[in-house]
Amino acid sequence: MFNGFTQETSDFLWELSFHNERPWFLEHKEQFERCLNQPFRELAQETEALMRRRYPLMDCRTHVSRIYRDARRLFGRGPYKDHLWFTITDGSGPSDGPAFWFEIGAAVYSYGMGFFEASPTEMEFFRRSVDANPARFERLAADVARRRGLRVIGPEYKRPKGERGPVIDPWYNRRYLAVESAHDFGGDLLTPELPKKLVNTFDKLMPMYEFLLEVHRAYGEAREEKA
Repeated sequence: MFNGFTQETSDFLWELSFHNERPWFLEHKEQFERCLNQPFRELAQETEALMRRRYPLMDCRTHVSRIYRDARRLFGRGPYKDHLWFTITDGSGPSDGPAFWFEIGAAVYSYGMGFFEASPTEMEFFRRSVDANPARFERLAADVARRRGLRVIGPEYKRPKGERGPVIDPWYNRRYLAVESAHDFGGDLLTPELPKKLVNTFDKLMPMYEFLLEVHRAYGEAREEKA
């Protein structure tokens, strides 16, 4: 049962960022399991269970990150991540599509929905979908904008792909995109209510998620036709 993270979780992640090496981590392995890994996995499990209860027709699939970095991609960094994340996706679609996510670090935690990355071609599919029915997308985007604490994130093109008005433009001109709610370490993070908080936010983002999933499926079908 998830009972919330503790200040020790933050302290551990800060220390790890300063001592990112195998001897230190092995010496603190028990602390890692107790204050970070176990509650993190409990949070992921309870969040998935609540999503399955709220969306019984959704084939929820959860991916939980590991603390260990890929040894082939260290690029001078230590062997351990200083943050953890999990994603929840609809397993009826391609696995590399949009996802609901949660991430925890030493100073902040965040959660939301969107693409971790998307190819230029897929984002072109996204813009075509918006252009095909701008009124529909504007309703979806306006609904997200009304939600307190949520913001659209993702790298923007230096040269905008077009102007579609103040509601659509924050989405339209990004290389890939997500909607994020970010917070300083503390608050809901330290309570057993966090899984409900996450699912309530995911619920508000579900209409936009379904739109992005439609885009991703259309993109996947187009790739298969060309293969």
